[in-house]
Amino acid sequence: MSSNKVFIFDTTLRDGEQVPGCKLKQSQKLELAELLDQLGVDIIEAGFPISSPGDFQSVSEVAKIVKNATVCGLSRSVEKDIKAAADALVHAKKPRIHTGIGTSENHMKFKFNCGPEEIIRRAVAAVKYAKSFVEDVEFFAEDAGRSDNAFLAKVCEEVIKAGATVLNIPDTTGYCLPDEYGAKIKYLAENVKGIHKAVLSTHCHNDLGLATANSIAGVISGARQVECTINGVGERAGNTSLEEVVMILKQKLSDQYYTDINTKLLKPTSERVSFEMGMPVQANKAIVGDNAFAHSSGIHQDGVIKNRETYEIIDPLDVGVPKSSIILTARSGRAALAFRAKEIGYNLTKDELDIAYQSFLILADAQKEVRDNDLEKLLKQKVFA
Repeated sequence: MSSNKVFIFDTTLRDGEQVPGCKLKQSQKLELAELLDQLGVDIIEAGFPISSPGDFQSVSEVAKIVKNATVCGLSRSVEKDIKAAADALVHAKKPRIHTGIGTSENHMKFKFNCGPEEIIRRAVAAVKYAKSFVEDVEFFAEDAGRSDNAFLAKVCEEVIKAGATVLNIPDTTGYCLPDEYGAKIKYLAENVKGIHKAVLSTHCHNDLGLATANSIAGVISGARQVECTINGVGERAGNTSLEEVVMILKQKLSDQYYTDINTKLLKPTSERVSFEMGMPVQANKAIVGDNAFAHSSGIHQDGVIKNRETYEIIDPLDVGVPKSSIILTARSGRAALAFRAKEIGYNLTKDELDIAYQSFLILADAQKEVRDNDLEKLLKQKVFA
């Protein structure tokens, strides 16, 4: 296993589906699982089998059809949960059970009403039981972002001894700043005995808008798996956005890390997830939003027309967007008007452009956007009448 590869763990079908109103039917889960497999994700968390008969069946069916990725089922540190996950994953080519328990003082006091030693006992027992079914066992330390580092390291040491292959260090509440989360991962990488036997994983939530930044800080500090979702869907403010992490690694850190994601499938996968979940993607969403490669300011449009890289750091083709968009608004200049006119078959002279531009500004002030049919009508009436 290359130390430079960052494994992409997609939890769109589990954590992402927890968004109110975004429950997926089994047929939808199967379709999206196939798309995620084609996208090149390394692990697909297909669901939480014990949570309902429907989810159990969905995980089981996903396990049957996924050809390349590891298929993962979530469980609490409870034997019946783990057994349900194992049963649901029986047909997976590469099964993984994901089990764990809270490790923060808050969770120990209010959620479990027990002390640190009992948490360690439950964690070890869960991993050992999961290990009796599958070789690949991931342990999550829920609320690790607010957990004491020394205690967290102790838990990690003990679950590695019990057979854990992946250590998930979630910032469950999106509480950490990037330097804090990065320091936590670095501390574990340097202080957990036997850490070479397991992969450190990030799982960051977006409550403060820092999920992607925290995940990248985690990778730089030693994590080699990122848990994320398409479009950043997830509970509350969402999860780490898969497309953002992948493109940051590709555009900014490719000399140090890589993923196996086929980035040309990012936009179509985003659109399909949005459609199936009924969850619109905000227009200004990084990488996959409709405006991510759209330009309406005259200064920006002129620059992009002359050289795309003037205002774009990513080639839209790299993420599955056919081309940049020049959007005609009242802020657009002559260069953009001439460009769009040429696209619909009108190669304007300077004089024709001057005439068209004055009429264009009046029209653009009256409506938010001037579309191709509006532009063609204007040119026929004002320039080529």
